[in-house]
Amino acid sequence: MLFSRALVAVLTLSTFAIAKDPITHERLWMMKRVSNPVVSPDGKWVVFTMTEPSYEESGQSSDLWIVPADGSAKAKKLTSSKGAESGAAWSRDSRRIAFGAKREGDDAAQIYVMDVVGGGEAQRVTSLSTGVSGPVWSPDGKSIAFLSNVYPGARTDEDNKKIAAERKARKYKARVYDSFPIRAWDHWRDDLQVHLFVQAVGNGKARDLLAGTQLVSQKGFAGAGTSGGGEELQPAWTPDGTALVFVASVDRNKSAYADTSLHLYQVSVAGGEPRVITQGHSSYAKPAFRPDGKALYALREPLNTEVHNNSRLAMMAWPAGGAAKDVTTGLDFSVNSFAFSSDSRAVYFTAEDQGLEKLYALPAQGGKPVVAANSTSGVYGSIQSPAGAVKPLLTGLWSSAVNPAEVVRIDPEARSHKFLTEVNTSNAAAIDWQPLKHFWFTSAKGRKIHNMIALPANFDPNRKYPLLVLMHGGPHSMWRDEITLRWNYHLLAAREYVVLLTNYTGSTGFGEKFAQVMKGDPFQTPAEEINQAADEAIKQFSYVDGSRQCAAGASYGGHLANWLEATTTRYKCLISHAGLINMESQWGTSDGIYHREVMAGGPPWEQSSVWREQNPIRRAKNFKTPMMLTVGENDYRVPLNQTLENWSVLQRMQVPSKLIVFPDANHWILKPEDSRFFYQEVGRWLGQYLKN
Repeated sequence: MLFSRALVAVLTLSTFAIAKDPITHERLWMMKRVSNPVVSPDGKWVVFTMTEPSYEESGQSSDLWIVPADGSAKAKKLTSSKGAESGAAWSRDSRRIAFGAKREGDDAAQIYVMDVVGGGEAQRVTSLSTGVSGPVWSPDGKSIAFLSNVYPGARTDEDNKKIAAERKARKYKARVYDSFPIRAWDHWRDDLQVHLFVQAVGNGKARDLLAGTQLVSQKGFAGAGTSGGGEELQPAWTPDGTALVFVASVDRNKSAYADTSLHLYQVSVAGGEPRVITQGHSSYAKPAFRPDGKALYALREPLNTEVHNNSRLAMMAWPAGGAAKDVTTGLDFSVNSFAFSSDSRAVYFTAEDQGLEKLYALPAQGGKPVVAANSTSGVYGSIQSPAGAVKPLLTGLWSSAVNPAEVVRIDPEARSHKFLTEVNTSNAAAIDWQPLKHFWFTSAKGRKIHNMIALPANFDPNRKYPLLVLMHGGPHSMWRDEITLRWNYHLLAAREYVVLLTNYTGSTGFGEKFAQVMKGDPFQTPAEEINQAADEAIKQFSYVDGSRQCAAGASYGGHLANWLEATTTRYKCLISHAGLINMESQWGTSDGIYHREVMAGGPPWEQSSVWREQNPIRRAKNFKTPMMLTVGENDYRVPLNQTLENWSVLQRMQVPSKLIVFPDANHWILKPEDSRFFYQEVGRWLGQYLKN
């Protein structure tokens, strides 16, 4: 009897020890988020940002942490302020870091410097009324370059203060425009310009290197757009420290009727007119100098009549200059982040590749790329290499759909990585989720189509599960083997669904032509491939119940959901977030329009076949499938009117439907309680139509 009880106790404890729980919104949202790792030039340390989320806005914190690059010790917290830090940058001697933060007493974000070796509190080094961001150390460590958004014509901070006071004293409120664009993502554009500043560390005074130049006086001047709707110049110091190279546009005002470009400019630290150093029909981004100082590299995207072009890695001799030469001609994928070996002989870069983001290496002068890390799952990102490293060394982030992002040290010789942080390792290990399953099929048009499947918690291959078809946005993006908040594969699968992720025609990571071929065919072929993918999943996996299917998507995925509403009745229900229903009114109200007529073969009034035949609202008589619509009221990319038009059609056609408007959301549902409610409502909608 005693033996039996002891055995039961042991078995119980053993079972308890290995028991795993399904993922919940709370488990997902409250995972700490590791981002923006920056390696010191001597290769000894990595500083990164760790965000600790909260459902209460005041409860979230974001601080800088540091970890030895050799993995000899655990990470330590560097900052503990109430405000978040951003843009950490190392000085060349690997002693100090600079970062942006808005701390107690600051009216706007400023640059702070911390002595990592000597210790002590971070010291504020800037005091601009317009706020600053993006610090970059000069090679000699005596100065810092940074960005600030200033008023046109202002030459000093006093000028900016005066103009701000005059604007505040106005008795009227009005937005006045005379060219495109007027909105970006979730805000109306103002006339502030992003400028490049330099300031000596210590008691130096910030100098605006662009104030009064002809460059910023041009009507189309702008920086590179960010996903948040802001602008940046991405500055890089020249090797001798006498100038800065940055990106800028002078044709942004033409964006209603033409592709706009970013080119590389050089400006002297002593002042003067910036000079353009790139030419041709291309757009450039992320300039960086090779450690030996003999070449300048940047991402180059050709500008032509295609709807998508891969980003190439281009090189130009320095300081001689001359035409930029592509060095990644041997790879048919877009380059994302890149870094150099310390001896300047090799360049490393990441690129989307069939649902993953892989790490590649190639000779610095160009050649055949080779895989630099043999990871068969997940995504690499934020790749960096210390200029002073003795042996080949890379740092970055690695994550997958079941592994939250962690800082890693990558050994190119061994083609493997080692974790430097394990912030969420134990939490992830306690969740009942499985790596994504990959499969392929050949479409009716003869194209090889890549897919992934997420399985539910407590998965039983002998059971039958409903199928939830998720459609990614873009369209020029791809489903990736990584954790997402917007459509978390496993959080949706946890409600006992099999989740299907299809990289249809137009997706990136499958070659440039695969993304381009959807020109003139924005919805029909991708939707057909999604339906074929569902058929293939039902055929290949016996646990998929073909009689219970639903499709859902956001942004372009929402467009596809609306197209499925118009073209098929195979799904029990549909979900569309931020989806267009009327291509013509979307063209006229979105914050970006020209690429839409490129896709359609001309503007709406020319009425090409795309405008006539692939516009969901023109097929409204076919609407029958129950549909849930969700939208952020502050979404200017796919404005509210699209969802309201769809809602009107569904109600007019007496289709069972539900509308949810998030007043504080934009293109994404970012607030934690809004996100939790969104997933709850998605679960209720799916349960209503897919559960037995």
